[in-house]
Amino acid sequence: MLSFDEIKAAIPDALQTADISGLGEKQSGKVRDIYTVGDTRILIATDRISAFDRILGHVPFRGQILNQLAAWWFGETADIVPNHVIEVPDPNVTVAREAEPIPVEVVVRGYITGVTSTSLWTLYEQGERTPYGIPLPDGLEKNDPLPHPVITPTTKAQSGHDERLSRAELLEHGMVPEARWRAIEEAALALFDRGRERAIAGGLILVDTKYEFGLIDGDLYLIDEVHTPDSSRYWTASSHAAGDPDHMDKEFMRKWFVTAGYQGEGDPPAMPNDLIAMIASRYMGVYERLTGMDFVPGEQPAADRIAANLSGYRS
Repeated sequence: MLSFDEIKAAIPDALQTADISGLGEKQSGKVRDIYTVGDTRILIATDRISAFDRILGHVPFRGQILNQLAAWWFGETADIVPNHVIEVPDPNVTVAREAEPIPVEVVVRGYITGVTSTSLWTLYEQGERTPYGIPLPDGLEKNDPLPHPVITPTTKAQSGHDERLSRAELLEHGMVPEARWRAIEEAALALFDRGRERAIAGGLILVDTKYEFGLIDGDLYLIDEVHTPDSSRYWTASSHAAGDPDHMDKEFMRKWFVTAGYQGEGDPPAMPNDLIAMIASRYMGVYERLTGMDFVPGEQPAADRIAANLSGYRS
């Protein structure tokens, strides 16, 4: 793993955007820059980091870690459900098959925790005992394991915020046919079980995660990303056992901003270099614990390397 000093030295070279000529029009999400070439989608993971629906800064090597870890997980779970990956021609790039997205984010939770308005703990603390239509027993405390993993679907409203759904609501509104939703539930729970197994082996707890599915030629595929520190919540097992879970994911950064008095309104405070280095170090730690491999930074500057490795896709 890189030292804090090595990470800090790389901060000026963090990949803020990826403008690749010859690939057509670019679409930019919070993290990825996306190009569509024929029936393939080129997903470039930048070093942008967001929370509260805002881009809050740039963390060196973050895009590479997210892309390579997702690629590793796609390989580790291909026996459960097929995925959209065609190839990974660069540490920051995934070339994937174009898919028709299922309009529901599939959130699987193994613990009762969280601070957002849609989190299980927030709802439970407010007195709800059937959040998302899921019955929960009395007496649970924050960060307790649930009796079994549960699925809490959400969808994106026009505001861009997650809107919670129950299974019954999802089916009643015809958002997903019932047979397909059953297949999604089965795949999601199997993916979560696989994720928990691999996490435990690395001294981590996979607390909860988000999956996205799509259709390719009418068949169900796993798309987007899987089990990264952006789409998942990870704790170190030792810290949870001690009663104070240590976040190895984006929640670590989110908590810093909340402590600084920022929750999405107005101009965010600038992230100090020490915070940036700590975030990068935690992401690297998750990568190394899960894969069992050392993290090796790609050649810098990343933008030039990415452009060279995508030369075969240019028109």
